[in-house]
Amino acid sequence: MNTVVTSKEDILTASRDLILTQGWSALSIRSVANACGVSVGSIYNYFHSKSDLMGATTERVWCEIFHRPQDPTVFDDTQACITWIYERMEYGFQQYPSFFTFHSLGFLGEEQPNGTRLMYQTWSHIRDSLCAVLQRDPKVRPNAFDAAFSSQQFADLLFSLMLAALVRQDYDPSVVLELVRRTLY
Repeated sequence: MNTVVTSKEDILTASRDLILTQGWSALSIRSVANACGVSVGSIYNYFHSKSDLMGATTERVWCEIFHRPQDPTVFDDTQACITWIYERMEYGFQQYPSFFTFHSLGFLGEEQPNGTRLMYQTWSHIRDSLCAVLQRDPKVRPNAFDAAFSSQQFADLLFSLMLAALVRQDYDPSVVLELVRRTLY
């Protein structure tokens, strides 16, 4: 028997569960209302459109995939951070097989602007975090970065390689880790 949804959190949990069991195509205002045991109007009290619901659900999935690690020292070491990111990408692919493909297409139709914004927001956060890790990693040579080649540029390069790995569904960070070793240490 379905329970009555009393919060936005419950709706997002039901949305995520629908995606896990039936895929992204199953996500709609009506399907979420059915899963929650409430009327369609109840969902609209929290989300003004399917686009809003999909955007919030997408944000929830991104947060689940790239949640903060239990070991915060991951963000003090470039190699550990890269390994963690690849592990999280693999987790995301295993849990939500179509998520990265779905998201790389930037959503379809009316959901496109919000989905693209969320995707770039997440990507920007990952790149910025990589840059911060590069700057505080004590193993990085002091002269590794300068005005001609900044830590931000290297973080952009690393992130591009990670995006290529997503497309290839290759979650082995060894090539990127070797690049880091040869370039920075």
